[in-house]
Amino acid sequence: MSPKDWGFALLIVFAWGFNFVIIHWGLDGVPPLLLGALRFTLVAFPAILFVPRPRISWRWLLAYGLTISFGQFAFLFTAMKIGMPAGIASLVLQSQVLFTLLFAALLLREHWLPHQPFTLGIAALGLFVLATQQGQNGMTLAGFLLTVAAAASWGMGNIINRYITREGSLNLLSLVVWSGLIPPVPFFIASYWLEGPALIAESLQQIQLHSVLAVVYLALVATLYGYVAWGRLLQRYPVAQVAPLTLLVPLVGLMCARLFLDEQLTRWQWLGILLVLLGLVLNIFWPRYLRLRRQSAQQQPKA
Repeated sequence: MSPKDWGFALLIVFAWGFNFVIIHWGLDGVPPLLLGALRFTLVAFPAILFVPRPRISWRWLLAYGLTISFGQFAFLFTAMKIGMPAGIASLVLQSQVLFTLLFAALLLREHWLPHQPFTLGIAALGLFVLATQQGQNGMTLAGFLLTVAAAASWGMGNIINRYITREGSLNLLSLVVWSGLIPPVPFFIASYWLEGPALIAESLQQIQLHSVLAVVYLALVATLYGYVAWGRLLQRYPVAQVAPLTLLVPLVGLMCARLFLDEQLTRWQWLGILLVLLGLVLNIFWPRYLRLRRQSAQQQPKA
């Protein structure tokens, strides 16, 4: 990867890690479902007037928007509102890897590699340890479970993305912008139903500058810039070279939450975090380690 692309990659990682602090700030004054509606409205408009629609069917665009955008962030924003620390949320959301593999096995008939039950079992154990720490540092069981549901929605969105890419060439900016047209409708409906018109009106009338900046960051930086730039890196370089960088996102999220929100974690929470990270790291690098061992054994001179 060129130094310029390394810079872009690290900038994306920081943008996505810091994103959880921004969500925390945005929820201060704006209810979670309304925040999601505002975010994706800004993603779609006015860009949709200038960006052509991607060459995929509406049903796939609808499925993508409802899972990876509406489902993921409706659960995540609500979780962080009712009791999910920003730093831990950035880590638990990475369990999307587990759900992606699970859905791929169920829906695409893909077989797990021999190491994956073990490595993902370690990550699942880490999630269990974190789940037992409800009440610590403001984390609630409901907040934890909703974050896991957000990861599951992301995982399903990854499967839908597989189907979309099979339909042909895809303009990443078009996909992000036009899929942003889908979530505002269910977000506004859910906000009206669950949060109420009075709270919506009050939040919009008394919206503070930090909430406005949070919406702008979530829409333009985390979504438009982040998704498009990341997709272009995946087009230029092998997935095995780019994908491991996502492991840096929860590390950045935990550090930013510590610096900007003064989030303190217990020893058990750190244990859960380390188990999740260990499982994800082994899941990515174990096959590479075995391949290098085989190559080394083949290159050794025979007696």
